[in-house]
Amino acid sequence: MKYKEAYDEGKAVLTAALVPEAGTDARLLLEYVCGTDRNTLLAHGDREVTGKQESRYRELVEKRSRHIPLQYLTGVQNFMGLEFTVNEHVLIPRQDTEILVEEALQNLHDGMRILDMCTGSGCILISLLHYSNDCEGVGADISREALQAAEENARKLLGDRALEASAENPEAAGESGERRISFVQGDLFENVEGMFDMIVSNPPYIKSDVMDTLMPEVRDYEPRQALDGSEDGLLFYRRILAECRRYLRKGGTLIFEIGYDQGEAVSRLMEEAGFLAVMVVRDYGGLDRVVCGTLGFGG
Repeated sequence: MKYKEAYDEGKAVLTAALVPEAGTDARLLLEYVCGTDRNTLLAHGDREVTGKQESRYRELVEKRSRHIPLQYLTGVQNFMGLEFTVNEHVLIPRQDTEILVEEALQNLHDGMRILDMCTGSGCILISLLHYSNDCEGVGADISREALQAAEENARKLLGDRALEASAENPEAAGESGERRISFVQGDLFENVEGMFDMIVSNPPYIKSDVMDTLMPEVRDYEPRQALDGSEDGLLFYRRILAECRRYLRKGGTLIFEIGYDQGEAVSRLMEEAGFLAVMVVRDYGGLDRVVCGTLGFGG
């Protein structure tokens, strides 16, 4: 089979299955299987696809036709210019979440200690450590499988020493300038220790009654416990705000990702919890996406 023929077949299958961006996904799966790039389809569409590649491609197209997310099939997702390993135990990093990282970087200084609550794949924390100097981070999540993915990403993107120094010799990393990262399993702050200069979080925030209306890629395959924010979508904001004062230094920064319609509600919760200069940041589509504030020095 020719390369272009394989692509056309895959696109037709995905189009019939009502997969969004069927042509793009068909091309990306073919590139993944054949180790090619987007220029191959344009310039070398007559190249032969081996029997093994053809079989593998059809297998992946069939899975994608069942609306299994593309990223779970290829095992990777780009985020903040870095390639993260993803699987069915973690949310797929989204471009919207880059707004949170960009806002955090504006408030991040050398040597800060960061807590990433509901870390998932670790994409937020690892990106912050990658693009900063001499900072230390802790990622917390209730899912052991998610933390395994986060540790894999930390090793791949920050290097083994970043993890090893944190676990075996906490002082060595700081002295050598190595980034340090560690992960803890628990229900929110359950097993978190110490104080932090910044807390970041992309918690579950989708209302429970909205879950069944989501596109099948999200509803049927991404981990529900990382999405469902209870009846009003605000449960985890309330819980984090109720506990975070014991872990966030006075004058420290708290940054949340939010749903497009939650800016006012989350801002109010943060102000009631003693946060100052609370601000809503919009995403590239003009929708509310991040709320951040500074913990006041009052009681």
